[in-house]
Amino acid sequence: MAHFAQLDENNVVTQVIVVNNNDCLLDGVENETVGVMFCKSLFGADTVWKQTSYNGTIRKHYAGVGYTYNAVRDAFIPPQPFQNWILDDDANWQPPVPMPTDGGRYSWNESTQAWESQSP
Repeated sequence: MAHFAQLDENNVVTQVIVVNNNDCLLDGVENETVGVMFCKSLFGADTVWKQTSYNGTIRKHYAGVGYTYNAVRDAFIPPQPFQNWILDDDANWQPPVPMPTDGGRYSWNESTQAWESQSP
């Protein structure tokens, strides 16, 4: 099965649908353009669609509602978790301070801009 994300006028994902592989074939090979045309036949010619994949091989991340499609990176970007987090080259949000790697459980505290240890 193929997956396609519908984008609004701001390139924000509004829905993700599953499309049968047979509806994406061109000469027996899966083709994104054919899949997009199929989606448009269902939802309207003025809709915008991009293919996505669960394993991240297409556009870095599996698209979810609220993700943004970035055409320069050709990637789906998840919502920014906190204001000061920075998008890296692989389209992942990184905290301003790396999470400790001592095997403990931590959560980010935005007000202190620090990782806080969580009891087991």
